[in-house]
Amino acid sequence: MTTDVGLTDVRTQGPPKRRRTRAQRDRLFAYGMLTPTLAAVGLLMAYPIYIAINLSFRGGEIADLQNLGQYPLTLGNYVDVITDPKLLGDIWRSIVYTVGVVVPAFAIGLGLALLLNKTFPGKRIVRPLALLPWAVPGVAVAAAFSWMLDGSFGVINYLLRSVGLIDANVAWLANADTAMTAVIIPTVWKFYPFFTLVLVAALQAIPSDQYEAARIDGAGPWQQFRYVTWPALRAPSALAIVITGVGVFREFDFIFPLTGGGPDDATTTLAVRIYNEAFEYFTFGASAAIGVVTMVIAGALLLAAGRSVREGMN
Repeated sequence: MTTDVGLTDVRTQGPPKRRRTRAQRDRLFAYGMLTPTLAAVGLLMAYPIYIAINLSFRGGEIADLQNLGQYPLTLGNYVDVITDPKLLGDIWRSIVYTVGVVVPAFAIGLGLALLLNKTFPGKRIVRPLALLPWAVPGVAVAAAFSWMLDGSFGVINYLLRSVGLIDANVAWLANADTAMTAVIIPTVWKFYPFFTLVLVAALQAIPSDQYEAARIDGAGPWQQFRYVTWPALRAPSALAIVITGVGVFREFDFIFPLTGGGPDDATTTLAVRIYNEAFEYFTFGASAAIGVVTMVIAGALLLAAGRSVREGMN
């Protein structure tokens, strides 16, 4: 009699509940702590994106951005933007500007990172000076280089004339052939410290015994860089290039103060076109449509580059 009751109790209770491990509890606690911040950041990101997409589908002369529902829904903004022959030129200039900044900035950042990873006299002075451009506001950088690149009294022309590279002053910012180079130079100066910081951190994480083993095997400086240093830098480099590339692709702070997108649209990128459409021509719908197109292009670049980052981490 007693045995039957015990069996019945076991059957009705079912399998014992599985208790969460400490790691699972810690993970749930971490997610709980992050949830308010993630929700706030998501709201701050989602609402402006929603407004931009909503605005891009509204037609008419938009004057009240707080009541977009009163304007008709239409695809006309996208039709006008996609059929505009200037769009391809804006995209091409944005790509040229991005590649023209990221490649030399990465090269300079890598060289400085390799230098700062070594011990030499004056390292404590060189390190903050090398990273100083990252702390300077972009508008201040543009103002300084606007004076340096001035075609009449700029210091760049003076230095080039002093070493005999040019015979007469060059109007760097007013010449369609040199304007893009003129806006790339200060942008490189501003962005290379980010690469330096990322790569120095990656270099310091490489165990020293790997270099000792490579030297014992007879590897020279180039072999050590190729087989020890670069494999450790590949993933951080890919991630830094993606982050910087997306930032430069939508960069506005340097181009507009220096050239305003000119001369003859020589430096008009997608970011500058968005500003011009909204605040010069007051076609807010077209400006939002170009912004959405820019966002889609940047997202596609992120997805394509994400594969490289994942491969570098494996």
